[in-house]
Amino acid sequence: MTGGMANMIDGRALAAEERRVLGDRVASLAAQGRQVRLDAILTEGDAGAEIYAQRQRAGAEQLGIKFHLHTIPQDADEATVFACIQGLNADPQVHAMMMFLPLPEGVEPERIQAAIDPHKDVEGVNPANIGNAVFGRRSLVPCTALAVRHMLERRGVDLCGVRCLVVGQSNIVGKPIALLLMRSEATVFSVNRFTKDLPDLARTCDVVISAAGVPGLVTPEWIKPGATVIDVGINRIQGPDGKSHVVGDVETTEVAEVAGAISPVPGGVGPVTVAMLLRNVVESAEQATGG
Repeated sequence: MTGGMANMIDGRALAAEERRVLGDRVASLAAQGRQVRLDAILTEGDAGAEIYAQRQRAGAEQLGIKFHLHTIPQDADEATVFACIQGLNADPQVHAMMMFLPLPEGVEPERIQAAIDPHKDVEGVNPANIGNAVFGRRSLVPCTALAVRHMLERRGVDLCGVRCLVVGQSNIVGKPIALLLMRSEATVFSVNRFTKDLPDLARTCDVVISAAGVPGLVTPEWIKPGATVIDVGINRIQGPDGKSHVVGDVETTEVAEVAGAISPVPGGVGPVTVAMLLRNVVESAEQATGG
């Protein structure tokens, strides 16, 4: 616990639990002679993306997933990026695909995302997969949305009929989270930080999820006693010591005095999101091999 009565939702522990299950599924495929493979596309020259890619490689390979990284030049045009994706789409040995941002200047991410085979789109960014999520069809769903739902399920929250507030309406985080909650029969309020009387609305909800990207946005005045709070915000701020720190959208210490459960930043949604991406990789491989 941090500063109060709320239970802390340990994302690292949930991710480790999920990875053990995924490791068994990868081993089962390997016993059948089927190697799970994830391919990633990276624009050279972005140090942050390169570090994340290497972490992704390490995480995948720990589970027995083969990881291939394809680097494209900084001055690559759209046709070059399309050609890379089309080659991976056509390769039956490639089960899953992801794309690191930013892309080369002048290349529109939305057009490239739409070119990824929906069955290999483990980040769930192809519009076809977003549409399938709306209609409740089986598809690959954006990983952060899966992580939030997984955390609520493991917390034991029965979402049917529960009032849930989702702050933030981005296409790959806020909106997909709201959609998944609706599919679980929750009563969902999809809002943004400019919504009028937002704290009053939040206090009527049993689940508050913030994905607004605004540090300190959610304060104790927002929270119904005993509510579950999921902090999806990732914000980098400068602390009193002059060093950069990662914080969420929620004033964790103060909100923990009111909430029944809360996810921290870091160590909450982030690790579970990575685990959900690997789950999508394994599910893509199982579907491709008839599993």
